Amino acid sequence: MTEKTASVHWEGSGKTAVGNISTETGALKDYPYGFASRFEDDRRGSNPEELLGAAHAACFTMAFSFACEKAGWKTTDVDTKASIRLSKEGEGFVIDHVQLSMEASIAGINDEQFQEIAAIAKRDCPLSKALASVPEIALQATLRVDTAP
Repeated sequence: MTEKTASVHWEGSGKTAVGNISTETGALKDYPYGFASRFEDDRRGSNPEELLGAAHAACFTMAFSFACEKAGWKTTDVDTKASIRLSKEGEGFVIDHVQLSMEASIAGINDEQFQEIAAIAKRDCPLSKALASVPEIALQATLRVDTAP
């Protein structure tokens, strides 16, 4: 078993409050976030949705690489983007859609095998499992074609 930690310090109230996010590894150290970086496209801070997206993309990518290896394929490179949609619901908000977009290079694999492994990785990724309450987690998986002579 493994357990990782992150912490937040929040000062103020409501829309004018500001927070700082830190992780135990130091990847984030007092990184700012607040209402403006979450709802108003202020790029000077982060927000929970982009952090969740980064975590999901990282988890899925690793799960995909491991699933390929288990099936006898070696990934050359994998690039994944996760888009998290936060929608208004009643008085609050809900994450109602996650879009994973992945491109990968794997020598010798065909698209059918590639898509099957990608679907397995999406299903088995711990973050996908943790996000099971999200109505839709979509995956667009693209196998890069080797154009080398």
